[in-house]
Amino acid sequence: MQQAPSLTELNDRARAIFRQIVDSYLASGAPVGSRTLSKGGGLGLSPASIRNVMQDLEELGLLAAPHTSAGRLPTELGLRMFVDGMMQATEVSEDERALLESGLAPGVAMEEALTRTTAALSGLSHCAGLVLVPARELVIRQVSFVPLSPARALVVLVGADGSVENRLLDLPPGVLPATLEAAANYITTRLAGLTLAEALHRLEREIARDRAALDAITQAAVSAGLAIWSSDAAARPVLIVRGQANLVEGQMDMGQVRQLLDDLEDKAELIRLLDGARGADATRIFIGAESRLFSLSGSSVIAAPYHGNDGRVIGVVGVIGPTRLNYARVIPMVDYTARTLSRLVS
Repeated sequence: MQQAPSLTELNDRARAIFRQIVDSYLASGAPVGSRTLSKGGGLGLSPASIRNVMQDLEELGLLAAPHTSAGRLPTELGLRMFVDGMMQATEVSEDERALLESGLAPGVAMEEALTRTTAALSGLSHCAGLVLVPARELVIRQVSFVPLSPARALVVLVGADGSVENRLLDLPPGVLPATLEAAANYITTRLAGLTLAEALHRLEREIARDRAALDAITQAAVSAGLAIWSSDAAARPVLIVRGQANLVEGQMDMGQVRQLLDDLEDKAELIRLLDGARGADATRIFIGAESRLFSLSGSSVIAAPYHGNDGRVIGVVGVIGPTRLNYARVIPMVDYTARTLSRLVS
């Protein structure tokens, strides 16, 4: 994607005209003409002078004309430059803070708190709200191995909450049905009540101290059985999306809305996009084609990571909506929500 020009490439007149076009577009969604700016913009310039500047801005890729007789709209490149260098963010109001924190009452389960906070963020921003969290790690109650062939077995994990999940496992060489039975007994009797990560850690510690009382092949089966669950859980973060109806009632045409709703169904691609915000130090903004997923719908994503008490990134919270967002209001709101969730999980 083309890189936005530097603000230093624009003189004061061009900056003033560009800012007024962007402000007007974000407020109304309509193209802005030179005559409108001349009459009401307080610029003290003739329509002809403004048109010349608008032409220069168009050549820089910052403005575009929907059709030849129309005014101008900011391009995605122009919006990027505005957000990065010209926007003046607003403060999150006390009422907005109270609403964002209302779902975080004592005793509310973590997932419910995240769902409520995401819904509140969606309502305030008039976008779809989302939060990405690591999958809740199951506590082991019982594990069994069902041999399918000399090289494969079905691993059945029963969680302490009664949930049951199955996975196929490629077996290490030399594993017999008796080996699988011994591995299942070891996990169920010695590792029940632990999370998968805790179970792997204890197994490694007992093997290192030669206290596992398992032969090498059985140790390999136990390790493989636990590892497949642990890696699988890490690769399956939970994505909560709330407020899709706001997109229908918002500032997009129905074709864009349908495309965006289809995009939101692509959970794997959306998770990959949000994962890009996990390593960020601050809120990240993806505008239109900057995100391959939302390039067709012309949408923007604003996302910020939230952290645990050790400073480690736990998840990502954000919103998805049209490129014509009130960025100055929504970006601080997403940032505040991320900081609020960081306090909740610390």
